[in-house]
Amino acid sequence: QVQLAESGGGSAQAFGSLTLSCVASGYTYSAPCMGWFRQVPAKEREAVAVIENDRRKTYADSVKGRFTISDDPAKNTLYLQMNSLKPEDTAMYYCAARPCWSDEYEYWGQGTQVTVSS
Repeated sequence: QVQLAESGGGSAQAFGSLTLSCVASGYTYSAPCMGWFRQVPAKEREAVAVIENDRRKTYADSVKGRFTISDDPAKNTLYLQMNSLKPEDTAMYYCAARPCWSDEYEYWGQGTQVTVSS
């Protein structure tokens, strides 16, 4: 059973920065494909940034140029560097993982809250 543990959320001022981390453990197959998602109450969860099967990094239009996704396979850790934060970035952020042969994200972290004030 894959387990994901996020950290690094919190409060920031607009134009500030935060870095989220997610440590993956428990997978028995090759390293999963991973990504970051976010959700605000009464809205659907949206993909923020993901690392594709071919290692391409894709971003939501709303975060392009401000957020950077990266990983450290040696540490089984996924990161999300968030710069130039905006109040509309306020959300619960989730780390997610899937077997790279699957399109469906099967495993989810517990989430970490990011709150940006103006």
